Amino acid sequence: MPLGTLDRAPPPFFKQGPSALSKLIVFSALALFLMVADVRFRVTVPLRSVLATVLYPVQWLVLQPLEAARQAGGYFTSLHQAQQNENETLQRLAVQAERALQLEQMALENQRLRELLDMRNRITTPSTGAQVLYDAADPYSRKVVIDRGQTHGIVAGSPVIDESGVLGQVTRVYPLVSEVTLLIDRDQALPVLNTRTGVRSVAYGQPTASGDGLELRYTLASADINQGDLLTTSGVDGVYPPGLPVARVTLVERRAESSFARVHCEPLSRVGGALHVLVLAPVGSALPPSPLPEAAAPKARKPASRPTSSARSDP
Repeated sequence: MPLGTLDRAPPPFFKQGPSALSKLIVFSALALFLMVADVRFRVTVPLRSVLATVLYPVQWLVLQPLEAARQAGGYFTSLHQAQQNENETLQRLAVQAERALQLEQMALENQRLRELLDMRNRITTPSTGAQVLYDAADPYSRKVVIDRGQTHGIVAGSPVIDESGVLGQVTRVYPLVSEVTLLIDRDQALPVLNTRTGVRSVAYGQPTASGDGLELRYTLASADINQGDLLTTSGVDGVYPPGLPVARVTLVERRAESSFARVHCEPLSRVGGALHVLVLAPVGSALPPSPLPEAAAPKARKPASRPTSSARSDP
């Protein structure tokens, strides 16, 4: 091969193009041109849209692990927050329920006190307000204990009423408390008056398993008494003031083989849930003392006549 035909130019690997400074100037000018063109003519907007569309699946795939971790953390955080909110809500609900019960109890107590005050205004007998502390421990009697005693002027035998009617009678008095026997106790007897007919009778306590009540004993089968009749105190016993509500007739049983009828009554007072009561002074204590019987004038005795003896004549 002749030497003149050989290519004496250096290989492309060793060729040197434009200098680095020239490249910097060219590319800087190109970048400046593209920025100006993008600002003024927005020539790269379609290109950006195409690139964003092409790269969106890649971005979505890359962000999935981070999104999954974020959702898991949010789930546990929201679950903990929901449980905490539920506990707070339950606590608030319990407090609101307790306040509602207290408000209802206070409203009921206020209503009963107003009714008791109205009852007190209608009674001319001196009275003392008292509160029921607890039921007596004796299971065979129906008694309660009130917070008034001898130091408050309470005496044995005083009638006790609530806002609805007669509740019982004071049977024992202590210095600071008193024991009240309810009118449904089997040992209690109360003179009553039928307001419809004006017939007097005696109501006896009748505690039973089905319900505590009263019974009018020794009532003739032909007596004019019906279910629904109102019984009040008659006042003939000198203890209870007349006209206090006592009970209402609930059942009248007339039997052919008996000359007496069985009359069951339901007390009007709250014998099972009275809280505030009035202790009345016995009617007998307000009555004037009965006049003493006039002393019988001693009968004048006539002087006994001495028999005249005949003068003895001397012999």
